[in-house]
Amino acid sequence: MIRIEPRDAPSRYWSIGLPILSGVIALALAGIPLAFAGADITIAFGEMFKGVFGSVFAFTEMLTRATPLIFTGLAAALAFRARLWNIGAEGQLYLGAMAAVAIGSGAIDAPALVLVPLIIAFGCAAGAAGMAVPAALKTRFGADEVVTTLLLNFVILIFLQYMLEGPLKDPMGLGWPQSPPILDQGMLPPLIERMRVHSGLVIALICAVAAHFVLARTVWGFRLRAVGENAAAARHAGIPVNRTVMSVAIVSGALAGMAGVSEVAGLKGYLTADLSPGFGFSGIVVAMLAGLSPLGVVAAALFIASVFVGADSMSRAMGVSSFLADLVVSMSLLCVLIGGFFARFRLTRIQTAGAGT
Repeated sequence: MIRIEPRDAPSRYWSIGLPILSGVIALALAGIPLAFAGADITIAFGEMFKGVFGSVFAFTEMLTRATPLIFTGLAAALAFRARLWNIGAEGQLYLGAMAAVAIGSGAIDAPALVLVPLIIAFGCAAGAAGMAVPAALKTRFGADEVVTTLLLNFVILIFLQYMLEGPLKDPMGLGWPQSPPILDQGMLPPLIERMRVHSGLVIALICAVAAHFVLARTVWGFRLRAVGENAAAARHAGIPVNRTVMSVAIVSGALAGMAGVSEVAGLKGYLTADLSPGFGFSGIVVAMLAGLSPLGVVAAALFIASVFVGADSMSRAMGVSSFLADLVVSMSLLCVLIGGFFARFRLTRIQTAGAGT
C-alpha cells in the first residue's frame, strides 16, 4: 500500500533548480513530436537558438515578447501569493489597452512628460477595476474568483469588440475594427533605434524589483504572505484579511492593465481585438515557473518568450509547426506541477496486515 506523506520544507537550491529542470525536461520532450514530424532535432533546436540569440534584432524581439509576460506574470504571482486566483489577466490587459487608447488618441493633447504618465495611470486603473470587481464579490459574498475572473474575460472581449465597432472605431481605418492611433507624444519611447523593444521593458523590470522588495521588506508584503499561508490564522492575529485581498487584487489588476498599455502604447500604436495572443494566460505559466517569485518572473518570462520567438524562427526555417512552442510551455508547467508535488510530498510503502503471509 502506498501512502503520501509531507516532506520537510524544500531547500533553496531545490526551489531554484525545479523551474530550470522543468524547462530542460520540457525542451527534451519537445524533441519527440519534432522527430515524428521528420525534423532533425539538432538542427531544429539550433534554429530555435539562432532565432533568439542569432542577431541583435532576434534578441530584441525576444525582449519585446517578454515585456507583457513580465507584467502578467507579476500580476498572477502576487495574487497567487495571497491565494487570490486571478485568471482574468487577459481581460484586464485589454481594459488597460482600451483606457490607454481612449486617453492617448487625442482626448488629451499634452506633451510626452504629461501624456505618457496619464496613459499609464489610466491603463493601470482600468486593469485594477477589472480585478477589483471579482475580489469584492469574493470578500463580500464568497464568490469563487476562479469562475468570476475567467468569465469576466469573455465579457471584456465582447465589450472590446463593441468599442472597436463603435465609440473607439477609427474613422480613418477604412472600416477595419481598430482604434485611432495613439499620438506620437503618447508612445513609450524605444530603447534601441529601429528596433521594436521599448521602455515598457524598463518599467516591467522596475516593477519586478519593487514587488520583490515589497514582499520581503514591508508590512503589506508580510500581510499578503500571511493571508496566503493561512487566512484564518492571519485574521486571528489581527490582520485585515479582506482589505489585504482587495489591495492585492488592485495591484494585480493594475499590473495586468500595464501589460495592455505596454503593448498598445509601446509597440503597436493602436488597439485591435487580436492585440494579445494570450499573454494573460501565459502569465499564469510564467508565475508558476517562477515559483511565485517576482524576480523569478523575469527569468521565466525570458524563457517563455525565447521559446515562442525561437519556435517561430524554427517554423519559418524548417516548415515545422510553430505550435510546438505551446507544447513546450504546457509541458514546462506540467513538469513544474509534478516536481512541486514531489518536493512537498513523498510516497512511502507501508505494510498491511497479513502482507507477509
